[in-house]
Amino acid sequence: MDVESGVPVQPRRRSSWGLQKATLLLAYQSFGVVYGDLCISPVYVYKNTFSGKLRLHEEDEEILGVLSLVLWSLTLIPLLKYIMLVLGADDNGEGGTFALYSLMCRRSRMGLLNNIHADHGSLPAYNQEELREEPKSSLAIKGYFEKHYSLRVVLLLFVLMGTSMVIGDGVFTPTMSVLSAVSGLRIKFPELHENYTVLIACVVLVGLFALQHYGTHRVGFLFAPILLAWLCCIGGIGIYNIFKWNLSVVRALSPYYIYNFFRKTGKDGWSSLGGIVLCITGAEAMFADLGHFSKLSLRLGFTIVVYPCLVLAYMGEAAYLSKHREDLQSSFYKALPDSVFWPVLIIATLATVVGSQAIISAAFSIISQCRALGCFPRIKVVHTSSHVHGQIYIPEVNWVLMLLCLAVTAGFRDTEMIGNAYGLAVILVMFATTCLMFLVITTVWNRNVLWAVLFTFGFGSIELMYLSACLAKVPHGGWLPLLLSLVTLLAMSAWHYGTKKKEEFELQNKVCLDRFLSLSSGIGLVRVPGVGFVYSSAVNGVPPMFAHFVTNFPAFHRVLIFVSLQTLTVPKVSPNERFLVGRVGPPANRLFRCVVRYGYKEGRWDHFNFENELLMKVVEFLQLQEDAAELDDSGELSVIPAAPHSQLLVDVDAAPMASYSSSSGEIDAGVVARRVRFEEPCTGEETKSSEVKTLLEERESGVSYMIGHTCVQAHESSSAVKKFAVNVVYGFLRRNSRRPAVELGIPHTSLVEVGMTYRV
Repeated sequence: MDVESGVPVQPRRRSSWGLQKATLLLAYQSFGVVYGDLCISPVYVYKNTFSGKLRLHEEDEEILGVLSLVLWSLTLIPLLKYIMLVLGADDNGEGGTFALYSLMCRRSRMGLLNNIHADHGSLPAYNQEELREEPKSSLAIKGYFEKHYSLRVVLLLFVLMGTSMVIGDGVFTPTMSVLSAVSGLRIKFPELHENYTVLIACVVLVGLFALQHYGTHRVGFLFAPILLAWLCCIGGIGIYNIFKWNLSVVRALSPYYIYNFFRKTGKDGWSSLGGIVLCITGAEAMFADLGHFSKLSLRLGFTIVVYPCLVLAYMGEAAYLSKHREDLQSSFYKALPDSVFWPVLIIATLATVVGSQAIISAAFSIISQCRALGCFPRIKVVHTSSHVHGQIYIPEVNWVLMLLCLAVTAGFRDTEMIGNAYGLAVILVMFATTCLMFLVITTVWNRNVLWAVLFTFGFGSIELMYLSACLAKVPHGGWLPLLLSLVTLLAMSAWHYGTKKKEEFELQNKVCLDRFLSLSSGIGLVRVPGVGFVYSSAVNGVPPMFAHFVTNFPAFHRVLIFVSLQTLTVPKVSPNERFLVGRVGPPANRLFRCVVRYGYKEGRWDHFNFENELLMKVVEFLQLQEDAAELDDSGELSVIPAAPHSQLLVDVDAAPMASYSSSSGEIDAGVVARRVRFEEPCTGEETKSSEVKTLLEERESGVSYMIGHTCVQAHESSSAVKKFAVNVVYGFLRRNSRRPAVELGIPHTSLVEVGMTYRV
């Protein structure tokens, strides 16, 4: 691009340096957002691991075994699985379980989120993956899922379950981290009552969630120095403890001590895995937070700084424990030299706030993806950065998470029970990601199925071992994440089901244009001055809501534009690919349709600018028709090559519809070979330029917006389960979610809402 634009070589070098500088800046910010959950784990891992029946003996086998398990868990799960492998499965820069599902939806018919209305094939984001020959195993897996609808439903529910668990992590991470750090006060003040530590933890939690509205960018800059100071502290203190107390703990790098640990401890050692799993909490958040940063920035920060410091911290604490077995329940703070106790305690408390930030940002990202793709109720999403489109803040989710955190902190009080719930939520999300990666490797990357089996078996067996230990603790706090995820899963499933049924109703009950025009002529239709925007999900035909309006009030504007907003299974749509504009019916009717395409991670600009841009696209479409077509005596429109950087498409829906998209520089081959006959061709007095003039004049007369205010009800003959899902759950969510007009930013003074009941 630099060569084509005539830019000299030297600015290109500066551009390369600018890219490196931006990567380093993102790596710095990532310390304040991504790794905090992982880095705060040394505060409570050993305490929770030895809180059950596992006990220390005179020998160091138990300590070395636990340390070896921690070190190898850190190496295999966060480093090898997530940083090296799973980050490569990003969806155009976005991560998380829903991003993996989006990849499968786009590359095959395995998913249920493929939008049946939108034309995805013309988007470069849908075709940018490297074309590889699909192996037979990939075709077989795709075919099996496409053949069995029930499997696609199970796959979606599995993804929603993993998503629900990530949202549940947003409750347990802040609670566990903050309460563990604050409990360090009782080391210096043993007489301090538990109620005071709980109160202090609640105050810190309120402050944490109050900061979220500043956005990831500012929070990252604020928190990054805190976490870097924390990593320097635990790394330096780890080195100090290793050399002072027991240098031989380095032997735990050998996996032999894992085998020896289970051989000696048996069932008690297996039960302790529920505590050891806490050392890898936050690994999934690294993947889910990918949209806030970049793969290279996360890999640099973790491998160069985070991983070495964590290894030193765990080894140093194990070295102290080998000589001070009586300090088992408070080993982290007991291992601190007296001269640095208070600074480290303060930094630890601040670091827990940073640790909580990782999963909160991940919850925002995943909920935003679910909302955009129709799996979560309409909520307000605030984009806090104009440079990184994935940095968002969701007020409703933020305050709900805060209330749940305060309830768990005040209700459980004990970090052991919170740890049981926390570990189960974390490992379930990891296992869900491993299973989805099997499908991504085979059907998206088109790799040999043996690689997918190796990945799934290698990491899945480790995670299942941890999962089995966590499930045994369901009666002791592990029930809470299951309950929260079940409620979230029910809400998300009901919303997706109700939204799908609503769209199917509109598709099946749309009115063809010929019938609409004949109906309009029979009821004495009146055209009033101005421009009308009709919002619906239909991309062809007349929406049932608008037909219902016209039959009861036979009047609409002289210029009418049907607007359909489509969210695609890509994170972002290029601005020049966003609009598909076309004419509906004869030119004399002045009816247009505009399909507006968004990615699932995009924020929609303010409505005034949106209106201006949409009208300009209609003007460009009319000018394109003037340049690309000429009328002959027979009243036919002969399509001729268009100007560069334009595309002319044709879609027939009872009456012809020509669509314009400023996306590529080609004319669709199917369009060139055909002719489009208008029912009433333009006369000499009414040229395309006059149509543009008329459009601008009508806009000066006023603009109004029409949107449906629908009530979705299940048929009387429907099953009790369907009635409960649609009438009760979906109805409750619709009544308590943001109204479509508010979400779209439509001015209230210009809004027309049409009430209608959909029987699905």
